[in-house]
Amino acid sequence: MADFTQVEKNLKARGFSVRIFPDAQAAAEYLDGAIDGVTVGFGGSVTLEQLGLYDRLSGHNTVCWHWKKSGEEAAAARAAAAGADVYVTSVNGIAETGELVNIDGSGNRVSSTLYGHKKVYFVAGSNKLAPTYEGAVWRARNIASPKNAQRLKRRTPCAAKGDRCYDCKSPERICRALVTLWGPMMGTEAEVILINEELGY
Repeated sequence: MADFTQVEKNLKARGFSVRIFPDAQAAAEYLDGAIDGVTVGFGGSVTLEQLGLYDRLSGHNTVCWHWKKSGEEAAAARAAAAGADVYVTSVNGIAETGELVNIDGSGNRVSSTLYGHKKVYFVAGSNKLAPTYEGAVWRARNIASPKNAQRLKRRTPCAAKGDRCYDCKSPERICRALVTLWGPMMGTEAEVILINEELGY
């Protein structure tokens, strides 16, 4: 069982709302009740997929997720998600000191954590925690990114070897931007959902 005491304290000190759940089921039930009758954008996230959140929320919200589309429809879903009332995503790393770290390839996910929504939810399992900011960045680059590159079948050194970031110049590189949130952006409510279970990458 992870101890979220320190990270909860530091996230709240930075202005984030925090809720802690024992497992994915409890977190999904909470989000299903909290998000109702609005437009919802999803960032690409194995964690959200594991929660079954798209199916839950689609029954009583308009949910835009490019993972559920292909081709031009996926591009349209990304654009619609950018203008949604609420945005839901995960993180690649959370520092116990309270910083949230995300790496992105196309930019739709990280840009939506910065601007354009009334509220942003960050959903993360205990495996995303790192003791320091530097550790959270290291995790994002050397654990999350190679696994995502493998999932996407990209031809990059990290996907081939699966062990670390090679800071490659491959045209198929998926880690093209790194965003750190030291706190919620002005005018945006941000809630961090911590789950005492390993989820996503």
